[in-house]
Amino acid sequence: MNDFVLHGAVLYCENSSSMKEYEDAYVVCENGLCAGVFEELPEKYSDFPVEDYWDKLIIPGLTDLHTHAPQYTFRGLFGDMELLEWLNSATFPEEMQYDDPEYAEAAYDLFTEDLYIGATTRAVIFATKHTDSTLMLMDMLEDTGLVTYVGKVNMDRNTPDGCRETTEESLRETVRWLDCVEERGYERTMPILTPRFTPACSDRLMRELGELSAARSLPVQSHLSENLEEIRLVSELCPDSRFYGDTYEKAGLFGSNAPCVMAHCVWSGTEEQDLMKKNGVYIAHCPQSNMRLSSGVAPVSLYLDKGIHVGLGTDCSAGAELSLFSAMRDAVLASNMRWRLSDQNVRKLSFAEVFYMATLGGGSFFGKAGSFLPGYEFDAVVLDDENVQTMHPATPAERAERLMYLLDDRNVVGKYVRGTKLY
Repeated sequence: MNDFVLHGAVLYCENSSSMKEYEDAYVVCENGLCAGVFEELPEKYSDFPVEDYWDKLIIPGLTDLHTHAPQYTFRGLFGDMELLEWLNSATFPEEMQYDDPEYAEAAYDLFTEDLYIGATTRAVIFATKHTDSTLMLMDMLEDTGLVTYVGKVNMDRNTPDGCRETTEESLRETVRWLDCVEERGYERTMPILTPRFTPACSDRLMRELGELSAARSLPVQSHLSENLEEIRLVSELCPDSRFYGDTYEKAGLFGSNAPCVMAHCVWSGTEEQDLMKKNGVYIAHCPQSNMRLSSGVAPVSLYLDKGIHVGLGTDCSAGAELSLFSAMRDAVLASNMRWRLSDQNVRKLSFAEVFYMATLGGGSFFGKAGSFLPGYEFDAVVLDDENVQTMHPATPAERAERLMYLLDDRNVVGKYVRGTKLY
């Protein structure tokens, strides 16, 4: 059952500061789990079939910690706006259309196909408020073979009528959605509670979602400290909260009841950072989105140095593409400019760190995923960089770093999730 070996150049992370690379090695999958990486194939695996990628690069599957499936239809547009204007002018009108099952099916088909063909093997995804179209998205994702968390979005204030539910309706539909998910018995597609963000969720809605998270051991995803105007609005709406993250903490939605991922954290202060570290909250760093919407650049190396969990998100469509290699590139470039122009006390990110964030850093939100360490679920991506013309030989890490700037669909030639070959 799911026993095989991949042979080629290998690159993976053991932790946030240790990268392992092999010019020529064997990655062993046994019962869907990684048994290790070996320069010589051990005798006990000699009967396993070997897939030979001798001139190609084998890396762990990549995890997208934050993206929006319904926004895929207008990717690459409206980058001249800031967050709150962008939500009201572009995002909310688009998401209203997912009440139409034909529209939702066509749009989600585009999204799932693109997610399937890239280097992403796992993702944490926002849908919309619509229960039925969210279930449709989950059906489609289950068919791809990818491993995902998907959330029906909750909003009961400060949004247009077509996006907003009453508090009672939002809670009732969330329970109906969760019951339907349980009935369908997905193997790879899991629910995650999704209050959109504090400005769009009343105290009561947040509190009862927190109770639901605790009762059913459900993880949580939302947005945090992305934009200065957003933070000002939160302080007006929630004057009793010490800082933005405290609004989630008071509701039991900030990692105390179940795993939690918060997107952005561009402007998180020391108290917010300390609470994220204490509660084990994951940060989904979305550099392209933060630059396109003029939100700022998060001090990501500071978060890593503090031991806060950090992964990468594409945040489509505020981020214009689903490529995590592009997210890695943008994280490096944004970090360089933040260091040069804003704060030289926060060091620049290295390639090794953004590779970690895209693999083990985000993958660990799913448990043992994102590495070739023994006992980890076997997710792997095979990259062919033959089309990259050069006069300089490169190590596996250098090959991956070069693809961070140059990768396109032609470079992804193999993909494995939980020990199953997708292509």
